[in-house]
Amino acid sequence: MKIIILLAVITDLILGDPRWMPHPVIRIGKFISYGELIIRKLTKTAQGLKMGGVLLTIIIVGGTYLFFWCLLYLAFRINTFLGIGLSIFWMSQAVAINSLFRHAIKVAIPLSRGDLDTARSALAMIVGRDTGNLNEAEIIRGVVETVAENTVDGIIAPLFYGFLGGPPLAMAYKAVNTLDSMIGYRDERYIDLGWAGARLDDIANFIPARLSALVYLLIAPFTSGGIRGVWKIVRRDAGKHPSPNGGIPEAATAGALEIQLGGVNYYRGIVSNRAIMGDAKRPLEIRHIYYSLYIMGAVSALFIMLGMVIYSVAA
Repeated sequence: MKIIILLAVITDLILGDPRWMPHPVIRIGKFISYGELIIRKLTKTAQGLKMGGVLLTIIIVGGTYLFFWCLLYLAFRINTFLGIGLSIFWMSQAVAINSLFRHAIKVAIPLSRGDLDTARSALAMIVGRDTGNLNEAEIIRGVVETVAENTVDGIIAPLFYGFLGGPPLAMAYKAVNTLDSMIGYRDERYIDLGWAGARLDDIANFIPARLSALVYLLIAPFTSGGIRGVWKIVRRDAGKHPSPNGGIPEAATAGALEIQLGGVNYYRGIVSNRAIMGDAKRPLEIRHIYYSLYIMGAVSALFIMLGMVIYSVAA
């Protein structure tokens, strides 16, 4: 499995998400949307929506795992190399290193030219907040926060579950993450329907997020904040984040770069005050987008190496 994961990461770095092939997450998202429509037709009560959300979560996550497990089982029965090839490809689809890098760069490049409108539009593709009126520093903050949080959601957690259960479990995690991103909101529309998906996402990310904290500390000596700075900000600020897990990578990144994240965001015109992460020892600049990507790459590489070593010892 460790070789499959290594080759999957290399495949992601080279190919990313081929446009000619529908991404599994898109298919999962369509099933979630279809399930939501059915549930809302059958019930309107808070209790009914919550029960429907529980059932939807079980079907989507369990169905995703069984689908990929059965396909890989059949593939290996047909031909070992076919099974290995599909395992590598689907595992690469669960990891988002390439995608995260490309989307961040699509914001950084126009921003470096002073083209705020294009940078805002590019940022809107990767964040849920309103981006139409953001200034340069706010755009940079949005990118750095997204890179940091998705280092766990899009890289560390899929790899963690890949080491544990291969591509089927990694894809099941992606199903959990997709449920949370689509219906896991705490607003009036989704507070009941998305309850189960949001709670399961918190549980699924609990261990990966805390393992990431260890990896951030291991690379901290190579950052301006150092071990002391990363540890201080994670211990002080991570728990302030509305997510029990999302605050860890954001606080670690803020401590490593000696910058301040969090603050006021707007969602569909509604103000949201996010907890402050870090101390503003350095003003936010475009270079911090690239620094956050360097940190993401270092954390990912070190986690893969540690995972391979632990997997070898455990085997």
